[in-house]
Amino acid sequence: MKVLVVGTGGALARLTALALRDRGHAVIGLDRRPWPDAPADVPVHQVDIRKRAAEDVFRRVKPEAVVHMATVNALSAGGEERARINLGGTQAVFSHSQAHGVKHVVVVGRHTFYGASADAPLYRTEADPPSGIGNFPELADLVAADLHAATMLWRAPELTTTVLRVVYTLGPSLSGTLSGFLKGRRVPMVLGFDPLFQFLDERDAAAAVALAVEKRARGIFNVAGPSPMPLSTIAHALGRTVVPVPEPVLARLLGRFGLPALPRGALQHLKYPIVVDGGAFARETGFVASRDEAHILSSFGDAARL
Repeated sequence: MKVLVVGTGGALARLTALALRDRGHAVIGLDRRPWPDAPADVPVHQVDIRKRAAEDVFRRVKPEAVVHMATVNALSAGGEERARINLGGTQAVFSHSQAHGVKHVVVVGRHTFYGASADAPLYRTEADPPSGIGNFPELADLVAADLHAATMLWRAPELTTTVLRVVYTLGPSLSGTLSGFLKGRRVPMVLGFDPLFQFLDERDAAAAVALAVEKRARGIFNVAGPSPMPLSTIAHALGRTVVPVPEPVLARLLGRFGLPALPRGALQHLKYPIVVDGGAFARETGFVASRDEAHILSSFGDAARL
């Protein structure tokens, strides 16, 4: 199958492109960011998905499937630019796909869209609406992109749409939200809270996306792996120093004194768990994570030390 992976400037997208290539698919990359060491058999078009040149790629390549992973978080871009990339880019992916005969679009989102709150159910299912923007406004454009993709399930019935909400990923690339939070020697926690964190090895996450492409799973799916762990247990397993701080003080210290920089809304995620039920995706695709919690943390810890 010919698969266009949008967002190959990101580590997880690159792993996904390689996973698809290794499974026998013809893979093409697209991103405004370069992939300097891309394999020779994975051509990469360095263009912005929102520009006319990106549609030219769709027209020339004629992919059968598109994997959309070209989104940025609040630490990567400012508000207006972030919204243009996340929502505008997602709209462009679907517009180009419909115009040029794509059969299947996979949009890779995040489980954090469900939002962290004191009264949320422990396990979120796909029937639960994304509600993270109430106390985390920096998620608004990502949630909007996720919802736009979900509407394509009924707005474009001729197009198979898959929306994935993937838990945090960890791995040797040291990329991703949770990775950035755990790379430093000190891990801040809100005093009095120790939330469960759910994570997946980045290589297993890439394999899950590849399975979604191959199985043409239609609908919205949570993608999860091993059982969730308390944040303090994760930090101690990595040899980090846990720093419990009252919430008002921590809000002022983020990004200083060796603590990670986080948007203020992210403090809710240091208080309350976001745990998803990945059963529907497993049943639909047969996905089983190949790496357990100990292996994931060991692999990440070794890479961080190097």
